[in-house]
Amino acid sequence: MRIAVARETSPGERRVALVPENVARLVKQQHELRVERGAGVAAGFPDQAYEAAGAALADGPAALEGAEVVVRVQRPSEAEADLLPQGALLVALLAPHQGGPLLARLAARRVSALAMEKVPRTTRAQSMDALSSQATLAGYKAVLVGANALPRILPMMTTAAGTLAPAKAFVVGAGVAGLQAIATARRLGAVVSAFDVRPVVKEQVQSLGASFVEVQEVAAEGAGGYAKELGASEQERVLGAIAAHVKDMDLVVTTAQIPGRPAPRLLTADMIRSMRPGSVVVDLAAESGGNCELTRPGEVVVEAGVTVLGPLNLPSTVPFHASQMYGRNVTTLLQHLAKDGRLVLDPQDEITGAMLVVHDGQVRG
Repeated sequence: MRIAVARETSPGERRVALVPENVARLVKQQHELRVERGAGVAAGFPDQAYEAAGAALADGPAALEGAEVVVRVQRPSEAEADLLPQGALLVALLAPHQGGPLLARLAARRVSALAMEKVPRTTRAQSMDALSSQATLAGYKAVLVGANALPRILPMMTTAAGTLAPAKAFVVGAGVAGLQAIATARRLGAVVSAFDVRPVVKEQVQSLGASFVEVQEVAAEGAGGYAKELGASEQERVLGAIAAHVKDMDLVVTTAQIPGRPAPRLLTADMIRSMRPGSVVVDLAAESGGNCELTRPGEVVVEAGVTVLGPLNLPSTVPFHASQMYGRNVTTLLQHLAKDGRLVLDPQDEITGAMLVVHDGQVRG
């Protein structure tokens, strides 16, 4: 296959779709790699490393010429979509729920597209799961961002000047990001508690040394292990339990999201006002509307002395490892698509079919 690695142009995006290690593996398997010059620099991978791995370098649109597969991290702009070779395959985090003009434009150019968000939650596809790999880093970084904003330290510390009590951290949502946030907060010495609408994760939370906040008669596990929307009575019980718990917390990290839907609202303005001044909330769901009523995407909001952070694209703030992990996801997918060295797109395949959002000139559901 002829594979092109495009340079990211989205504001603040520092990741790259394939790193030199991935390139070397694909070249060894007789694939031809072309990398847009400067694509990996922001992530810590210079052009020379790609050349040493066996890739050719090219500037701008020339990197895409003749490519059968174009790999990216973020969805291209409409102008960038027009530069894709007709009949090529685009692999990226395409935000397919936003759909709209981009997917239609790809279809018009007969460009097929695989959305990395739609990797099925199966054992066979686990190594391709970009959402999980990037959520791991987001959960880790969220705790560091919150700790940096706190006016206190997280661990207990005994000094000649006296003993400092540990901070109390509360993680809302115990998926991949939430579990990593729990582990990170524990490593930093906080006393950690967590909540999730899926009672099945209780043992995972406790295995990391955190306590689990239980809400009776609430269970909302959907397809693929994701949470699903709550009914009105369940939502009321959940909000009551969170309100009672959150007022004593120093750091709150919210991670609850439902793929393709607005994030569930789990922290109200009144809950924020009930917290101690100096407390910090880090809302990882800011990009999909936020778990907190006061969250403003990409902004810092201070209400009654409580700081609410709505960071965007946290994986991009650790681009070296984020690119390594995403690159492995993409490499495994490309190996799955290659049959006898040739690209084979089979809509009936359980992995390819689930991810295929544009094919044969049509936008797929």
